[in-house]
Amino acid sequence: MQAALDILKRTFGFSAFRGVQADVVERVLAGQSTLGVMPTGAGKSLCYQLPSLMLEGTCIVVSPLIALMHDQLRSAEANGISAATLTSVDENRAETIQRLLAGDLDLLYVAPERASQPHFRDLLQQCRIALFAIDEAHCVSEWGHDFRPDYRLLAPMMEAFPDVPRLALTATADEHTRADILTQLGIPGEGLIVAGFDRPNIRYHIRPRDSLTRQIQQIIDAEPGPGIVYAPTRAATERLAETLGKSGRETRCYHAGLPPEVRAKNQHDFVASEDMVIVATVAFGMGIDKPDVRFVIHAGLPKSIEAYYQETGRAGRDGDPSVAHLFWGGDDFARARMRVAEVGQDRSTGERARLGALGALVETAGCRRAILLRHFGETPPETCGNCDNCLNPPKAVDATVTAQKYLSAVARTRQMYGAGYVESILTGQSTDRSRQNGHDSLSVFGIVDGEEAALLKPVSRALQVRGALLPTEHGGLMLGPEAKAYLKGEVPLDLVMPPRTARSRKRGVGGDATPNPVGDPLFEALRTLRRDLAKDAGVPPYVIFHDSTLRDMAEKKPGSLWQLGELPGIGAKKLDAYGEDFLGVIEQYS
Repeated sequence: MQAALDILKRTFGFSAFRGVQADVVERVLAGQSTLGVMPTGAGKSLCYQLPSLMLEGTCIVVSPLIALMHDQLRSAEANGISAATLTSVDENRAETIQRLLAGDLDLLYVAPERASQPHFRDLLQQCRIALFAIDEAHCVSEWGHDFRPDYRLLAPMMEAFPDVPRLALTATADEHTRADILTQLGIPGEGLIVAGFDRPNIRYHIRPRDSLTRQIQQIIDAEPGPGIVYAPTRAATERLAETLGKSGRETRCYHAGLPPEVRAKNQHDFVASEDMVIVATVAFGMGIDKPDVRFVIHAGLPKSIEAYYQETGRAGRDGDPSVAHLFWGGDDFARARMRVAEVGQDRSTGERARLGALGALVETAGCRRAILLRHFGETPPETCGNCDNCLNPPKAVDATVTAQKYLSAVARTRQMYGAGYVESILTGQSTDRSRQNGHDSLSVFGIVDGEEAALLKPVSRALQVRGALLPTEHGGLMLGPEAKAYLKGEVPLDLVMPPRTARSRKRGVGGDATPNPVGDPLFEALRTLRRDLAKDAGVPPYVIFHDSTLRDMAEKKPGSLWQLGELPGIGAKKLDAYGEDFLGVIEQYS
């Protein structure tokens, strides 16, 4: 491992491993197959990149998306690693195969669709293979949230090389999924290394939707740096991107229905940007290895806790403070319940459990992070100090009686009308429509007033989360299977009332001072240099250096190549390629 530490410093610019990296690397170097479950930003790729420099032969990396492979290729090459991709869009495939056969590659990235083919296996038989690395390994499991059938066809390739160790890596796998990955990829149980799921640099905020565009705009106005807004539909991505872009912040959209060249350009420009906002469907993200995303916003309910964890995990991969906002509505849960009802019996139980877990997350008065971590089998502290509920505890209200009134009003108006109309009946608003329907003479007409009226919208959301209210095909509300228990008062309804939010000032992530000392002339000059070098090299700025490295330069002002090389994140190749340029800028401000 001393040799591994030497390479860690020389190639990657770090003097020590982080978290469980050392445990994973040690097993790989010993030829032992391993499953590493490590949170996003914990340095999973280093766990195969470093061994590829020490083992004889080529490391074959199976990765799910071409964009992700190309991102990882750029970062590997920037550190001086001999790497290549073999994909359908690469024009140098013949050259790559020659480099592979000649033993000139440390890393070869391929998609599972190619890796599972017999002709690729035959090609590997002509080479020296050092390691099989399976990235995003949760895709192999039908229990995972991103199941990819081709991942389950990788076994024959690996079985053809029984002496080559296997390294599977993922950030999102609960206990059931982990067991399935071990079985499918032929990794022994003792090879499981779980680093934990906590991302302490991400602050979680979850609120009901209320003027969604305004809510999102306030966040974008307050948070500098690149950000992702996840919208539930293609049309919503385009609509939101157009509206948000009017504020002056560069905003693009991304979804599978865009022309390929537009989609590729928007993704490329976002990866290269330092402040762009991209509004996307969840198809966007897994292929992005961008470390400096400062915020992720969900404009609707994600599919599961696992999906939420992975999607929010695209923020703050560089370890700097970041925020994750989720805006939800009762109709999100109502639609999800209808989708669950349409799936087969074998899947509906699991889908209902996933929906219940989401309901617990959005409605809790307790710590959001604790719920997330318990979902993945951990035993976290009761409070984290870095989520909305811990920072500003909500108020709990007993709304059992109000729920009975609401359900009674839905029933007495014959389960035909939407929430707005039901609320108008309960609060006694006499209109032509209510008089024509005869509803102003109902016993529920006007039975809610004063402070209780403010509970009606939260009660409607809560009843939809719990399955006591369901949408009709015409946009109305009808009683769901759980309604009877609430009507009879057999089940209480405790509401969590989030505190009012003050308009955020533009101070950086989460309202704290931004981790980038914006306004420091040296830091800004270093960023400008980085931007120019990245443009000349055709790579995103973070491939040159992360913001944390620039902050260290601005703070410590090294005066020699040796001093510069001692800063974290500056390996030998980057020091040789960029050292003099950055020292020149530092000297101007010293």
